[in-house]
Amino acid sequence: MNILDENIDAYQRQRLQAAKIRFRQIGVEIGRSGMKDRNDILPLLRALHRPTFFTRDHDFYHPQLRHPSHCLVHLDVAPDEVAEYIRRFLRHPAFRPRAQRMGKVVRVRSSGIHYWSFGKRRERAMEWSS
Repeated sequence: MNILDENIDAYQRQRLQAAKIRFRQIGVEIGRSGMKDRNDILPLLRALHRPTFFTRDHDFYHPQLRHPSHCLVHLDVAPDEVAEYIRRFLRHPAFRPRAQRMGKVVRVRSSGIHYWSFGKRRERAMEWSS
């Protein structure tokens, strides 16, 4: 299940729908508007079945937030590029299967992907595949 933070705008949601990417958004289809990041959203994610959470909030890119039951993706891109980078991330060979995303805290940038994996001590980096 893909979950969008409420900081992702309606136009980007429409672009994801047009690309046939299924999701739920905080404050719209799941949770409630104004949920606090770590106090409310993390418990919600842990109660869901293997969600991937997409946000523009940089506070979610922290190795302490790794958990085997979910994936957190910080989209460090321009607001009008969010849908494109969600699509690219979900299609990346290293992250395409949901099972390979679980336990990771990821930062997506135009220059590449950085991530922390549950149970690993080092941050990893990779470039976008062609």
